Amino acid sequence: LNKPFKAKELDVKILALLGLYQLKYMRVKEHAAVSETVAAAKRYPWAKSVLNAVFRRYLRERESLDTIAHHNHPQWLYQQLQQDWPAQVQEVIFQNNQAAPMVLRVNLAQCSRDEYLALLDEANIFPTINPLCSTSLQLQQPLMIELIPKFAEGWVSVQDSAAQLASQLLEVQPGQRVLDLCAAPGGKTCAILEQHPELQEVWAVDIDAQRLQRVHDNLQRIKIQATVIAGDATSPESWWDGRQFERILLDAPCSATGVIRRHPDIKLLRLADDIPVLVALQQQILQQTWRLLAPGGILVYATCSLLKAENSEQIAQFLQSHADAEELPIAADWGLACQHGRQILTGMHAMDGFYYARLRKR
Repeated sequence: LNKPFKAKELDVKILALLGLYQLKYMRVKEHAAVSETVAAAKRYPWAKSVLNAVFRRYLRERESLDTIAHHNHPQWLYQQLQQDWPAQVQEVIFQNNQAAPMVLRVNLAQCSRDEYLALLDEANIFPTINPLCSTSLQLQQPLMIELIPKFAEGWVSVQDSAAQLASQLLEVQPGQRVLDLCAAPGGKTCAILEQHPELQEVWAVDIDAQRLQRVHDNLQRIKIQATVIAGDATSPESWWDGRQFERILLDAPCSATGVIRRHPDIKLLRLADDIPVLVALQQQILQQTWRLLAPGGILVYATCSLLKAENSEQIAQFLQSHADAEELPIAADWGLACQHGRQILTGMHAMDGFYYARLRKR
């Protein structure tokens, strides 16, 4: 149905369910199940054509609709995940249908993780430590931020462990200029500044001026400054000052298929036709961003996608077309090693689905 039955149409809804049950689970002949169930709606003449259409569509699209119902994912996405991750697809689907945990990032400019753990202990909050991320604490259950000690003072922020890894992969050095591209809402910008206050300058650039307000809000809460600019990553000449950056974090726009458990509407809003468009946009942004990186500099390419077309295949194509680019392997205990870069699948190490690759300009 394009829209659900109304509450007063409960009898018709029950007939629809009875008809579908016969078609899916019973040995009633298909034509008999359809005709008899439609005939039972004689009190509702308007409903006969609707029920007939529902049953006929189910018979035409049974495989697709059963897949959607069983996995709670659109068929195109299930098939793509099965193609990209055949050994892990069932676990990914399961994790996508779970509630995401609430994870905190400790501001190391304010306190150590152990010091903040002591604060939580006093408040009878007992989180789980993620050994793969030095700033991460996972709460046993979500809390209102007003109940989180020192949140308003900027001692912690809400950010998944997988996203927290970005600042570590940059390997920034004192005095460097750093660009966080596609930065809103600013979690990674703040993490970079919290862990590396000795940087010369950090730019946070995003095309969405409204979302940049959240970057300003986050920076103000943790009492750290950055250069925040509204700009199109595909046209850096409109906002770039011409000085290259030693480190660039490109958190590329993507299908967000790694954070479905946080945003279930992605399963409805994202379409198969969106992927080639996103891949082309990522290629364009990568091409333009590479010009902004200083020789010897490092670019970290990140997405919250699980699809290889947006991740390892994207990097493979970039490396083939850029002789001055070399990959820096990521030696880590998290995720899965890919042809290029490293992939965290949803739920792996209790993290969101994320992809990272590191590139150095020769």
